[in-house]
Amino acid sequence: MLAPDPKVVRRLLTRYATLRIAQAERYSSEAARELDDVSETLCVMTGASRVQDAIALADALLDGARPAAGRAAPRADGESSLPLAV
Repeated sequence: MLAPDPKVVRRLLTRYATLRIAQAERYSSEAARELDDVSETLCVMTGASRVQDAIALADALLDGARPAAGRAAPRADGESSLPLAV
């Protein structure tokens, strides 16, 4: 399975949060439809069946996309010493 683009995931998470806040402040049927669309897109992109799971997976994906100090550097042959997740 291909990993989604972190920029797209970040944009979707931001839109999801914005819509949730807007709905909490004042309900709008238009925003509710858009929230459903964004939720479904997050689920499809992450392979999750529930939006809560999709958000957790998206957060983990973004966390993994950040450069981190202490991450294993590529070896001379271009490979990383990190194990592959299967």
